[in-house]
This record gives sequence, structure tokens and C-alpha cells, in this order.
Amino acid sequence: MQIESLGEDLEKIASSDEACIRLQKIPGVGPLVATAVVSAIGNGAAFKKGREFSAWLGLVPGQWSTGGKTKLLGISKRGNPYLRKMFIHGARAVVLRAKREGSYLGQWMKSLEGRAARNVVIVATANRLARISWAVLSSGENYHPRPALAVAS
Repeated sequence: MQIESLGEDLEKIASSDEACIRLQKIPGVGPLVATAVVSAIGNGAAFKKGREFSAWLGLVPGQWSTGGKTKLLGISKRGNPYLRKMFIHGARAVVLRAKREGSYLGQWMKSLEGRAARNVVIVATANRLARISWAVLSSGENYHPRPALAVAS
């Protein structure tokens, strides 16, 4: 009963805030993620670019370099663990249920699935969704998905 009431309150907040409405148009971002992102970073002005926001969440791979050779490690897990977890859950839903043919994001995920493990694809998608979320917040514009690229036969 109380959980249902809180869920309804959260949806009311998400549907009344302009930034949350814009964020919810991104695949994998629902009312819970949208309200959490807006409450954590506001309009995104604290970050210069989406990569900084993604790094703050801990969704970028760690890097170890020596002798001119760079090795990418697992995600850094720094920053906000709650938001990171929410983006990963949203990305998992997108990876498992998204249509691959109609969008650029779908084509990107399909090509990545061919060369990486499923969990790597999920975290990479979460990274991309976080960057898109920052761009939507910082620009003040709605999310416009890029159309799929035409494949040459």
C-alpha cells in the first residue's frame, strides 16, 4: 500500500517536471531514473561534457597505461552508486527488449553484441544513456533519436 502510494507520488513528480518529461523520452529512462538524475545534477551545468558525467557515475572503463600501451579495465565504480545502478538496470531493459533495426542505438548495440559479452554491452549502453541524459539536460532540448544508417548491400 505504502509502496504504491510512493510510486504514484514519484510518477506525479516526474510528469510535472519539464526536465523529467524530456528525460523519459530516452529509452531505458523511466520516472525513477529521470527524477534521480534531475535531483542529483539539476541541469547538468556541473559537467562540461557527457563523458565527465558518465565518469562521475563510474560507467567508464578504468585505464592503465605503460610504455605507450593502454589497457582498458572494468568500470571504475566511482561516483554515485545509486544512479549507476539505475542506469545499468535501464540499459539492461533496453538491450533485452529494444528493436535493433529502426534506430542508430539499436544498430550500435547489435554491432557491439557481435564482439563483446552481454554484460559489457549493458554497461556500454548505460554509459551511452548517461551521456544522452546529460546532453538532454544541458541543452534543454528533447531527445531526438538518430535514424538507423543505411547499410550498403
